[in-house]
Amino acid sequence: MIPALGLVIGIVAGVLMQPEVPLWLQPYLPIAVIAALDAVFGAVRAVLDGIFNDKVFVISFLSNVVVAAFIVFLGDQLGVGSQLSTGVVVVLGVRIFSNVASIRRHLFNA
Repeated sequence: MIPALGLVIGIVAGVLMQPEVPLWLQPYLPIAVIAALDAVFGAVRAVLDGIFNDKVFVISFLSNVVVAAFIVFLGDQLGVGSQLSTGVVVVLGVRIFSNVASIRRHLFNA
């Protein structure tokens, strides 16, 4: 439950501190957050399946964020940033919902 606890702590810290996001970073932040959520839900699923590995979680978390931000950056450079952003959101959204469904099945046997 460490990933879920980290998510809650991060949300509370963000709400309390209200950090200013630099203008150049604003297009990448939502995609990075979705990529991070994908890693967190994947970690929760791994904990419930009994296969959680902290090294895999950290690498997954960082690589998801970097790759998602790079795809959006590449899209911006090619002039199709919104289309690639949508693609990243769809792919990661499917993964998040798949992990949530697995978590639900694990917790509620449904």
